[in-house]
Order: sequence, then C-alpha cells, then structure tokens
Amino acid sequence: MLNRSLVSSDIPSGGSIPEALEEIRNVLSTSSESDEARGIILEFTKTHDDALYRTCLDGHLTGSALIVENSREKILVMLHKKLNIWLQPGGHADGEGYLCNVSYREAFEETGIKNLTLSTPAIDCDVHRIPKFGDEEEHYHFDVTYLLLAPETAKIKRNHESTDMRWVTLEQLEMLTKEERLLRLARVGLKLAHEVKT
Repeated sequence: MLNRSLVSSDIPSGGSIPEALEEIRNVLSTSSESDEARGIILEFTKTHDDALYRTCLDGHLTGSALIVENSREKILVMLHKKLNIWLQPGGHADGEGYLCNVSYREAFEETGIKNLTLSTPAIDCDVHRIPKFGDEEEHYHFDVTYLLLAPETAKIKRNHESTDMRWVTLEQLEMLTKEERLLRLARVGLKLAHEVKT
C-alpha cells in the first residue's frame, strides 16, 4: 500500500548505497516479475559498491516514473530517441542513492511537468539489457519505478531524449506497444493511483 505523497521539496537527496538498498527492499509487491527483479537488484547492489554510477560497467541503478494524469485514467509515455521504443520517463542514478529523487528528477527533466506528486514506496522493479550503442558497451539497467501524479494543469515540454510523448489509456497503450513491462506498470499504476489522496 502506498503510504506517502511527496512534493519536490519533501524528497530527500544525497543518499548512497544504504539508502538505495532500503528503498529497493521496500518496493511494493505488485507482481511476481517485479519481486524476482527486486531480488536480483538487491543482490547486485550489495555486491557492487559503485552500482549508483554509470562507470559500473556490468550495469547500474536507474530510477523511473510512471506518471498518471490527474484524471487517473491515463499514463504518460515517451518514444525513446535512442532505443525507439515506448517507455516511461527515467534515467541513471548518477550517484544519487535516494532512487525516489532520481525518479522525480528524471520525470521533470524529460517531461517538463511541474508540481508532480511522488508516492512511496516504489511500485515496480525491473532488470533489462541495454544493447551496445556507439562507444557504450552492452550492460544492464537495474530499475526502480515510482508512481507520480500530474497536476490538473500539467503541460508537457519534452526534452531531446524522446521523439514523441503522449497521454494514453491502457487500451491505447496496448495498441502502441506489446512491451510487457510497460503494460504491467500501466495496470499497476492506474490501479494504485486511485488509492492516492491529494
């Protein structure tokens, strides 16, 4: 169950591996896939003291955001420029151990939406392979996703990391993509969004 709603000024920053481990342990149990990924992420983080940095070449921690529209009927998805697939906003921890902070930061940077509200704990974990691209070798992202609610006045101002961005219902998303992780996130997030008090 989601227990806290945070605005930007409430979100902690400056954490390291212990804070990341605590947030990963507390991720809601929302699916068997997420539970399995959480175990893998915990083990990886315990054995890689540089897991918060891109210089950890095997892989690194990332934070992502399932942003739900104020109506609680749609989520925001972006067509990733480099990977050319529909995803939720997110990105690298870059040394930040509070993954909730990473999720919020990336959500704002990639969508431009102000006054988002982040709910804790996180709602999903995932481990996915990132293919070799240019000078960057193949590696893994160990991702933790938070639920964020957009204000009624939300205005999208996407950045250079996407070529398209739109609000979609679950039915519309199912027509856009067969990516099971994103579909799973949408189902979970839309259900949980109705529990969040604003």
